[in-house]
Formats: sequence, structure tokens, C-alpha cells
Amino acid sequence: MERILVVEDNKGLAKIIARRISDTLKFEVDIAHTLREAKLFLKKYNYFIALLDLKLPDSSDGEIVDYVLSKDTRVIILSGTIDKEFRESMLKKNIIDYVNKSGIHDLHYIVQSIQRLKKNQQHEILVVDDSMIIRKHIQRLLENLQFNVLMAADGEEALETIEKNPDISLVITDYHMPKMDGFKLIQEIRKIYKKEDLSVIALSSNSDSEINAMFLKHGANDYITKPFSKEEFSCRINNTIEALENLHIVTRHANRDFLTSLYNRRYFFSNMNKYIKETLKEDKNYAIAMIDIDFFKKINDTFGHDNGDNVIVELANILTSNTNQHDIVARFGGEEFCIVLKDIDKAKAESALNRLREKVEKTTLYSDKNEKICFTISIGAVMNSDKNLNETIIQADSMLYRAKQSGRNKVVFA
Repeated sequence: MERILVVEDNKGLAKIIARRISDTLKFEVDIAHTLREAKLFLKKYNYFIALLDLKLPDSSDGEIVDYVLSKDTRVIILSGTIDKEFRESMLKKNIIDYVNKSGIHDLHYIVQSIQRLKKNQQHEILVVDDSMIIRKHIQRLLENLQFNVLMAADGEEALETIEKNPDISLVITDYHMPKMDGFKLIQEIRKIYKKEDLSVIALSSNSDSEINAMFLKHGANDYITKPFSKEEFSCRINNTIEALENLHIVTRHANRDFLTSLYNRRYFFSNMNKYIKETLKEDKNYAIAMIDIDFFKKINDTFGHDNGDNVIVELANILTSNTNQHDIVARFGGEEFCIVLKDIDKAKAESALNRLREKVEKTTLYSDKNEKICFTISIGAVMNSDKNLNETIIQADSMLYRAKQSGRNKVVFA
């Protein structure tokens, strides 16, 4: 488990901070009350972050900050000192934040900041600027916030980087660049990615409100005017990433089944109608299969609904792990699933579906009372035809009915 170091000479406050962090976050928390104690901890452990008071019995002028930074440990300062010049001098150092200790709200803010830093590790950010000095400066700021950073010197290089790294969450781009400026880059990005898929922040030294408005009209999520403060930069970046995450959560809830995380019926029909239009242009074949768990009511009656849910989740895992990434696996409701095997002929599709059936047949689960649960599935499948999607689903459902009527644990292909 990762660790956090709290260095605070007020023992009561240190305990409160440590308890709030350990109760809320999955971190081990160590407490030091002096610079000497902090040095001993830093010799023994590596820390995700250190929360540092500046006025310690053996370090009254913030010496601990430079020492902790020299150990490649990220720092948030917790201080009762409100002197503006002193605060600005500390913010010039490679710290993450400077938080004034004034009440319970600040403690809540610290916990949220640590949560944000942990989440930031999941995100890649692309920095686009023709100045290497500026790129390196922004890279240091972002890496201190725990982001993974990629860099490009112009718009053309940025587009190539985005194509090779589809998991990029945010692009930070300058306005004035050779080959392709920031406006053009944002336009090209928006041809591929919507705002809810990839965020863009524009950097500009131009304080003209019309220029900033043009950035937003071209598809930027936000803009930052240069020169910027470390605190403004951090807040805008974190706010943009958090907004993107929230959009992903909303989209996920709209498109995913709550129990299995598979696509739901709504997403299936939306996605498949688009895919069918593509196949008509490219003359591709695909198979649609309806899948149902055999005797599912008996499983629920024998082992209980919680164990029945476990069976559904296990089947979902089998279907996703034994189909290709570009295939579609959806839960239509209850024990009913639908899968689409793309770019495939009938013989290969039938073989793939039988492998799925056999995989399920060989699977054993155990109930909460350690009872063995075995189950099977029936599958009805059809190849694409000139029928519309609803008619194709009905035909596959009819094949599923035949599989059930002829003994279950079978694949019936039209």
C-alpha cells in the first residue's frame, strides 16, 4: 500500500489529518513532528506525497520543503503563514499546492487533492508548443500533478501522436505554431473526437477576448492566457479532467448495463444501425447471436438471486474474454444476451459460438454457501441479410427458441 507522510508539529491536528486520509483513502499514513523525524521516515519509505507544515521546532523557515523535494517526493504545503511574499516564494518551488490551515474545509480540500492526484495517473496529456522551453515547463507542472505527458512541436506532429495514442485525455495547444496553428489543430481534432471524448485547452499570450472566444468556438473546452500562475494552471487542468471523467460516467451509465458493465440494449441498437450502414458500403459479413442461460429460474430458486447475479456476471466475463475487441457484446435484460461477431463467415461464426457454449459448460462457480453451480447456455444465430435489424434480431430469437425446444445447451444457426 502506498504511503503519505504528514509533517506537523501540532500533534492533535496531525492525528486529525492522518485519520481523515486513512479513513477516506487507501493509504498508509506516517506522522512526523520535526524535520529530524521526517528525515528518518524518508530514509525508510518512499511516499506518494508529503503534507508539510513550515514552522517546525527544528525547521522554522520552511527548510523541510527543499529537503523533501530533494528526495523526489511530491509536496503539498500546509501552513498558517499568510504572508504573501513568503507564499509566492514557496510556490516558485516544485510543490503541488500551498494550503492555508484555516478550518475543516481545508482538510476536505486536501483529501480531494490527493484523490485527484491518484486519478490523474490514469490520464495522458499531450502538450503542443513550438517552444521547447515552454513544453518542458508545462511537462514539469503536469508530471508533478501525476499525469503521463506526451509532447509535440507543432499541429501536424500532434495529430500523428494522437493517432498513435488513442487514450490521450487532454491536448494543451499553443496558438502560434509553424505548419499548423492552434485553431487548425483544434478543428482537425474535432473532426475525430467530440468534447466528451477528448478535451482541449488552448494556450495564448493574446489577451484579446475575441481570440479566446474563437478558441471556444473552434472546439476548445477552455483556454489559459500566458503567462499563467501555477495555481491557475493546476486548477484549470484538474477541472477539465474532472469534467471529462464526469461525462464518461454519465455516458457509461447511459450505455452500459449496471450489473455486468456490458453494453445495454439502447447502445446496441444505436451502434449496430451505424455498423450496418458501413457493412452495406464495404460488403462485410457479420453474425448476430441471441444467448440465454438455460434453466435460470431454477438457479435463482436453488441458490438465491445474489448467486443468480453472479452467474450472469460470469457469463458476461466469458463472452467478453472469448470474443474479439471489435465485436459487440450486450445484455438485453435478465438472462438474455446478444453478441455480434464482425467480419466473419458462417462456418467461423458457428465454430466460435460453439466454443463459447463449451466454455460455459465447463465453468463451475461456487455459491456463498460453497455449493457448486454449473450452468449452460442456448444460442440462436443468423448471418446478416437484407432484413432490417429488428427483423434480424427476431430471426435470431427464433433460432434461440429452437435451441431451447431441442434440448438446450445448443447452437442453432439459421
